[in-house]
This record gives sequence, C-alpha cells and structure tokens, in this order.
Amino acid sequence: MSNTFFDAIRHRRSIYAISKEAVISDEKIQEIVEEAVKHTPSSFNSQSSRVLVLLGEQSDKFWDLTTETLRVVTGGGEGFASTEEKMAAFRSGYGTILFFEDESVVRGLQEKFPSYEANFPIWSNQSNGMLQLVVWTALEAEGLGASLQHYNPLVDEQVKKEWSVPENWKLIAQLPFGKPVAPAGEKQFQPISERVKVSK
Repeated sequence: MSNTFFDAIRHRRSIYAISKEAVISDEKIQEIVEEAVKHTPSSFNSQSSRVLVLLGEQSDKFWDLTTETLRVVTGGGEGFASTEEKMAAFRSGYGTILFFEDESVVRGLQEKFPSYEANFPIWSNQSNGMLQLVVWTALEAEGLGASLQHYNPLVDEQVKKEWSVPENWKLIAQLPFGKPVAPAGEKQFQPISERVKVSK
C-alpha cells in the first residue's frame, strides 16, 4: 500500500500545458474534492478548509476576471503579453479549484484557546496546504494535470462577488487542471542527506 501512495506522490508534478478535454466525469471530480475535504486533517479537528470547484465556463470566467484584474494592477502595456499568455494557459484547462479557509472558525478557536491564539492562523494554512496536496495528487492519479497558483488577494473581492462566497472565507490558492498535453520538465533534487537527519 505504501508503494501505491508514494507512486502517486512521485507522479504529482506541476503541469502547465493542459486542455479542456474531459478525462473523468464532473461527478468524479466532485467526489475527489469532497473526500479530500472530509478526510484531510486539521488542527483541533477544526475542519476550517473550504473549496469552490469551477468547471467549464465558470473556470474560464475566473481566469478572464484574473486577467483583467492583473491588467489594471500592472497598467497593461507591452510587458503584459507574457502575463496574458500565462492566464490563457490556465484558462485552457477543464476546471479550477479555489481553496479557502473559513476565518470565523479560526477566530472561534483563538477565542476558545487564547494560549494558542497566534498559532491558529499558521495551523489553518498548514491544513489547507495538506488539502491542496491531497486534491492535486488525487487528480493526477486520475490522469489530470494541474499547477498551484496564488493570485490572491488581488482577486478576492471579485471572487466573493461573482460566486457569492461568504465574507469569512479567505482565498488561499487556485488549482487549474485539465488533460495534460505536454509533460512536466525535469526536476532536480537536492541531496536528501542534507535535508533529512536521523538520530538513533
């Protein structure tokens, strides 16, 4: 069983060249996300992570919105062409998963356990990072490619307005996904002996 788990971890890579071609059903995508949200651990079992799954035209709308937001922020111009190209690549995918943390849950824990007040936002982000990895790896195992993006907080308010996202949901990351049309580049690894120490 551990080999199967680590095979999935090894194969998860950042895939930027993706298409809209369906690989699995929308119902399967929903099932993956729901299982990940339900079973990914969180501090004090807070279950503070939230997810918005955007498929098809809704995903396109998110990347159009992000493109125009970035155009305004950067002033556009000739230098914007590379950014626009990157946005088009994300838009070419089948869908996008938006990851959030419910800040009302975090504040509630801070009030209930004041001794750990400063730690709860950190633990909240750590839990969300685990959720991102679980979803990303599970999608890869089904034949989809994805990459993790961070255009928050620039698009936060537009996202809340467009998709009626609760005000207490804080956007953490975005995961555009689709059928891979080109493999990931070669990955270099630092010597593992410099990264792991074992004491007996």
